[in-house]
Amino acid sequence: MVTPFLMRPELLIWLTLFLPLAAAGVIALFTSHNRRVSATLSIGAVVAGFVLSAIYVKIAGWTPETREVAFDWLSIGQAFHAEFGLRLDALSLAMTLVVTGVAALIHIYSLGYMREDPGFSRFFASLSLFTFSMLGIVLSNNLLQLFICWELVGVSSYLLIGFWYTRASAADAAKKAFLTNRLGDLGFLIGILFAWATLGSLNFGVLQERIAADTGIWATTATLVGLLIFCGAVGKSAQFPLHVWLPDAMEGPTPVSALIHAATMVAAGVYMLCRVFFMLSAPALEVIAYVGGFTALLAAVIAIQQNDIKRILAYSTLSQLGYMVMAVGLSGAGSGPTPAMFHLTTHAFFKALLFLGAGSVIIALHHEQDIWNMGGLRKKTPVTYWTFLVGTLALAGLWPFSGFFSKDSILALALERHNHLLFLLGVFVAALTTFYMFRLVLVVFYGATRSEQAGHAHESPGVMAWPLRVLAVLSIIGGVIGIDALYARHFNGAQSEHAAGFISTLFAPFAHSWVASVAGLIAVAVGFFAALKLYAGADKDPLPHRFPAASRWMRNRFYLDELYEATVIRLHDFIAAVAGWVDRWVIEGFAVGLVRGGTDLAGRALRLLQTGNLQTYAFLFALGVALVLFFALGR
Repeated sequence: MVTPFLMRPELLIWLTLFLPLAAAGVIALFTSHNRRVSATLSIGAVVAGFVLSAIYVKIAGWTPETREVAFDWLSIGQAFHAEFGLRLDALSLAMTLVVTGVAALIHIYSLGYMREDPGFSRFFASLSLFTFSMLGIVLSNNLLQLFICWELVGVSSYLLIGFWYTRASAADAAKKAFLTNRLGDLGFLIGILFAWATLGSLNFGVLQERIAADTGIWATTATLVGLLIFCGAVGKSAQFPLHVWLPDAMEGPTPVSALIHAATMVAAGVYMLCRVFFMLSAPALEVIAYVGGFTALLAAVIAIQQNDIKRILAYSTLSQLGYMVMAVGLSGAGSGPTPAMFHLTTHAFFKALLFLGAGSVIIALHHEQDIWNMGGLRKKTPVTYWTFLVGTLALAGLWPFSGFFSKDSILALALERHNHLLFLLGVFVAALTTFYMFRLVLVVFYGATRSEQAGHAHESPGVMAWPLRVLAVLSIIGGVIGIDALYARHFNGAQSEHAAGFISTLFAPFAHSWVASVAGLIAVAVGFFAALKLYAGADKDPLPHRFPAASRWMRNRFYLDELYEATVIRLHDFIAAVAGWVDRWVIEGFAVGLVRGGTDLAGRALRLLQTGNLQTYAFLFALGVALVLFFALGR
């Protein structure tokens, strides 16, 4: 008996995917004038998506088998066939829960943060479109559909980063993010075309089967295609050298920053690499690992001397994304990119918490973002302080917070691969992370108030405080609720014969790789005491006085934007100017102008013959007859 479509459990996931899109459309077309209805539609869609996806997981379970539901979308003869479908496995379902869960909390938080903004309804419409686009990436069963949703995420980010478009800085940041991502996406698109030309399909399942069946066909292009596909992740997940757009994306509202930096846009690149991990060759993985490691180090160093609270967290995101990309590159066929997905998931919890906590601070200080104009907020905003501290400890990787378990898995992986350089780099970045995060905490929440706004600060309303509490709980327990085991079963079928006890789970990292665990904790201690030594009770940053040159380079982001301005952008402007000159003078002025001018000249000459004077016509007629006779008789 065939189950009717409306009775199939997969309908729950279809609804999860399309409810945010429907909400975005209804808000944009019909309810933009009604703030309450618009917010209700947007929040209701994402909350319903979380509930429906949770119900589906409850019905279908976390079985290792992959289920696909697809419809024919586009066919061109026998050569090309495209589907629009869902790939339902542990990887996509776990990410669906993360995206809808974190996005739901950010939506609810936005009720308080954006309550006085005139673009309230437009904001929620854009958030819903963003959520739909990310879910499309997560659930796609083929590269073409994933790429379309990938570009929709780019459009959504453009709308949200430039939400306050009347500010030149916001408009410029939106354009910078959009154009920088297009550079990476060009490589991604070329990689997709190469994969289709080589393997004849874009469906993930078919691609994996064909690569496994005949590795010889794929071996000739595997590294090239892998690196081209990685270009997409370099743009979307802001890896060096395309990382420059992400800090400027802070021009958008703080909930946007939380959404972009936690579970959606920047996570898309890492998720995509994990989805197509079977396509990545060993040389490509090596490049990926070192690009991720360098990005982690570069961003952590820059974060040390940033003073904008959101930019500090933005560079922290860059650094943690570097960790994840490094973990993808270090992974092998035996384990798969489990540590990368594990860290992506826990990072979604504590980084969303930190950005929303920063938003709470910004609202309390009437949109002040310079940490040196804050201070003494620990007692004035207790909920924000305690939840922010939880997020900081999780990000730093202190046991038993969630970040410790996922970060430790990456360090342990580096040791397992005998890559001691990346292991030491990871430990050093962990120390830097603790240092700049506790610099932020000590300056913002401790010491004397440094401005009038800080003196009159107050706690955020409940609609903003409760999402902080929920995310704080997830940041504490996220490492011990079995996320890593779920991903491990998906990638390599690893499954324990019996469930580990709670105490065993807490101490599992030390049993698995005590060197990585102890090194990570030592890094946390070193970073914490260094921050305490320099910033406890400090009225101004001591580093610019002690290390003026290094501080200036870090504060100015190693002048990479200026370097691009002087090289890439200037070269682009030169090429554009030459192309403009050729278009104006060679193509239009000479080629087109010759035809246009010749036609005009001939027309003007012929016009002289049309005088309307009968005597002139008679004279010309007689002259013509005389010429004919002359030439005829002259022969």
